[in-house]
Amino acid sequence: MRPTTAIAVATLGLALVAGLTLALRPSAVSRLLIALGIEAEPRNDLTLEERLALIAPGATARLKPYFEAAEVTYPPAAVTLVGLKSERVLQLYARDAGPEAPWKLVHVYPIRAASGHLGPKLKEGDRQVPEGVYGIDLLNPNSKFNVSMRVSYPNAFDRARAAEEHRADLGGAIMIHGRASSIGCLAMGDSVSEELFTLAAAIGIDKITVVLAPIDLRTQPRPALDGAPKWLPMLYDHIEAALKPLPSPTGSAS
Repeated sequence: MRPTTAIAVATLGLALVAGLTLALRPSAVSRLLIALGIEAEPRNDLTLEERLALIAPGATARLKPYFEAAEVTYPPAAVTLVGLKSERVLQLYARDAGPEAPWKLVHVYPIRAASGHLGPKLKEGDRQVPEGVYGIDLLNPNSKFNVSMRVSYPNAFDRARAAEEHRADLGGAIMIHGRASSIGCLAMGDSVSEELFTLAAAIGIDKITVVLAPIDLRTQPRPALDGAPKWLPMLYDHIEAALKPLPSPTGSAS
């Protein structure tokens, strides 16, 4: 075989492997192609639609079996994400349309990285993951951590408690994002971040609730925290109320 023919065959083989794998791990394949000099560095100015065109086919293919197993229509009518700091998992719950449709556990993801300790976030720079009931208020298709979704911290509860205690500079930009490092955010890995990002875009961010809790308050007693603010029991009342409609999982993160 001529050298040029061998190179062409090898390149074609690599392209076929990359094409087959792309649907499963688009980010990983892209980085491999960049390292091999086959693909240029990714753009950091993609629109939401352009980013979804790249990641949504593979992410949707991975998501649908979870929803089928849980017997929930994809895309669902609503989603609740439960982040448990002690357990280091993010639980994905969803339900179909209709007031009687039950919440069902669709999947449990491991949290790859998160900083801080049990207890609420009080100020900028404390490295804490917040605790409370939030929404998603932004999808960022050009995150330094692949793709990201911004949690709506601080919420009204956070701001009210800060005003009572004359605290300012509460921090913000709390993200659920890719990669495996984080300060105050939830790092989920690239593949998972793309699944959650695609799901959020499919149903609309107004249909997503994010519950961030120190532990699973459905099954465990409230933690005793040294120096806890006096309003912490009220915060945990809110979290418990948000968790109450959601069935407790029996398995572990996969």
